[in-house]
Amino acid sequence: MIIVTRPNVTDAEIDHIRERIEAAGMRTHLSRGERRTIIGCIGDESLLQEVPLRSLPGVESVTPVLKPYKLASREFVADRTVVRVGGRAEASFGGPSVTVIAGPCSVENREMILETACLVRDAGATMLRGGAFKPRTSPYAFQGMGAEGLRLLAEVRGATGLPVVTEVMDTRQVDLVAEHADMLQVGARNMQNFPLLAELGRVRRPILLKRGLSATIKELLMAAEYIMANGNHEVVLCERGIRTYETATRNTLDIAAIPVLKRETHLPVIVDPSHAGGDAALVAPLAFAAIAAGADGLIIEVHPDPECALSDGDQSLAPEAFADLMSRLEAFAAAAGRTISSAHDASRAVA
Repeated sequence: MIIVTRPNVTDAEIDHIRERIEAAGMRTHLSRGERRTIIGCIGDESLLQEVPLRSLPGVESVTPVLKPYKLASREFVADRTVVRVGGRAEASFGGPSVTVIAGPCSVENREMILETACLVRDAGATMLRGGAFKPRTSPYAFQGMGAEGLRLLAEVRGATGLPVVTEVMDTRQVDLVAEHADMLQVGARNMQNFPLLAELGRVRRPILLKRGLSATIKELLMAAEYIMANGNHEVVLCERGIRTYETATRNTLDIAAIPVLKRETHLPVIVDPSHAGGDAALVAPLAFAAIAAGADGLIIEVHPDPECALSDGDQSLAPEAFADLMSRLEAFAAAAGRTISSAHDASRAVA
């Protein structure tokens, strides 16, 4: 249930409304926008049956939220959420600019991750991605460098100023990954790992939540709800392609998911064209389509030598291909009424 207050509501009236709701046994969530303030009621709505909400001073309207995802619902907040990542050099998702995350599938060694970070930063990316723990289909494939990979990511962040996002796979890894990374990623295979989602609700780091291989949009939003219900509202959703009967691509990019999510939720939405296509030649056209459809950002795999990559070399862009992609993105962003976030502004902030 959501309560919309009158434009001239006072702080005392808001406090009184929240006290009445919480006295009935529910929790409240306050969202202040430029033109309205929303008080979300979380819990069993039957507890409010005897509370005359519409007659409370400052209340304009009371509306039930029929969707199973409450905190993630578009109706639950006054304005769209902007998620900010990083300290000295900040990246943001959900604002007027499109943010590009780039880097290798896996951290392979210090020289490689530092070289890649410098290349993607100079081309315009504002965040660095790199896997330290890698969930691989085969147990014999490269599984990542683990804790040493996290240390290298933190070191490279200090050298380049780029905030870092990396995947967490297990509840036992959460604190370790949060210590080294600015943003924690939940991979497609873990989207419905509910103990992990609940654990991420208690950390004070933004979460990048990827859509599962066969997950519906509703299931993606319910996964976000798990994180938010446990206290962390800094969630960015990622469409990365879903499994269909098509075999020409690694996955099928659900381009319609972008406007649908924009309608259903206030959370930022980004797209992973690398995993969607599984082919470096498909990354640019899928990225352009995602921006045109309204995506708030992209996460792209880049490797200094894709032929020698220890994982996902086929879908990784070489540095020159990534630079070309970045130079062409601005036109698509402008057509969508957006701009591309500048890494050079972040670099100046660090300096």
